[in-house]
Amino acid sequence: MNEKTKFGSLCVQELADKKTTKPHQLPIYATSSFEFESVNQGIAIFSGKQEGHVYGRYGNPTIETVAEKIARLETFGLDLEAKCMLTSSGMSAISTLAMATLKSGDKILTQGNLYGGTTELFTKTLQPFGIQTVMTNLKDVENVESLVKNDPNIRMIYFETPANPSLACVDIETLAQIAIRYKRLSAIDNTFCTPYLQQPFKWGVDFIIHSTTKYLNGHGNSIAGAIVGRDIAFMNEKVWKVMKLAGTNCNPWDAWLINNGIKTLELRIDRHCSNAMTIAEFLEKQQQVKKVNYNGLQSHEDHKLAKKQMKNFGGMLSFELKGGLDAGIDFMNKIKFCTLAPTLGDVDTLILHPASMSHLNIPKEIRERNGITDGLIRLSVGIENVEDIIEDLEQAMK
Repeated sequence: MNEKTKFGSLCVQELADKKTTKPHQLPIYATSSFEFESVNQGIAIFSGKQEGHVYGRYGNPTIETVAEKIARLETFGLDLEAKCMLTSSGMSAISTLAMATLKSGDKILTQGNLYGGTTELFTKTLQPFGIQTVMTNLKDVENVESLVKNDPNIRMIYFETPANPSLACVDIETLAQIAIRYKRLSAIDNTFCTPYLQQPFKWGVDFIIHSTTKYLNGHGNSIAGAIVGRDIAFMNEKVWKVMKLAGTNCNPWDAWLINNGIKTLELRIDRHCSNAMTIAEFLEKQQQVKKVNYNGLQSHEDHKLAKKQMKNFGGMLSFELKGGLDAGIDFMNKIKFCTLAPTLGDVDTLILHPASMSHLNIPKEIRERNGITDGLIRLSVGIENVEDIIEDLEQAMK
């Protein structure tokens, strides 16, 4: 820019970055594209001879910095490296991974008690593209191995543990080893636990999915997802290409919010776990409650497995009211302190009635087969004073 530049041009043109010292906080790179110093540099970057940013959908310094932090958390204390890519939501993370790993004729072996959105994605969205979903009891490992062994079209074993909202657990190590033995892929949704409570790479899993919207962010102000993979070359070449072309990338603002949330992850999760245990013990004593699903309770059928795989038992629990659908709806309408919201992992306590909300479009017989009854209430326990949460639950059950 020179002294003859006109006023309007001066308004439009960017001046040189005035940064003189390193910023204390990660900056938000709110730019859709990046400027080349010369056409030669552009050629070198586009041809892969030089690293560099090109276009926001391809990559962004804010996004990549946060992705690297999540990858480091998932491999913390483990003798391996991983690559993470942030996407626009947890669902886009799952769909991007599916597009990168599966083709027409392939099958996904999974459980019936998945998050309702994942079930719909697999059975309704992927099926028309020739990708079939096989649902089975993943706790029956002999049957799982038989299915994988005898069906070469099963390309991936996909699972959640603990599952949403029954909190049922499956054996990560056993499922990962079956996948390895028959040269298949394994993927796990680790949203409920975060890397602080559970590190699936320790047990041999290939891919980890997060809805970072939940605990990693923790404050209910961002929607994003993450794919973390051990095969860095595959992540860079295949997963990144699908994300770029499908346009499922994250944006720098949501990445920045995730980064802020992660800073208090350990502190928040410790409080979530402590509050959830206290509330689970309270609910077990209530005559209106038929059953409490919380892995921290010795009465939970997967308590020992959860103890093996998890550092602590998390902030999620569910409980079944004896009165069925009417009791569930009546209870929800009486809640005053807690929040009725179809999400989880925020700092405040969130309550959901799966039968009428998150799992509304799942056939009743499938829901009930996996413990998602009409009277089931899901509780994402927050970090408030636990006495206030219990008081609200108690008055709503009267």
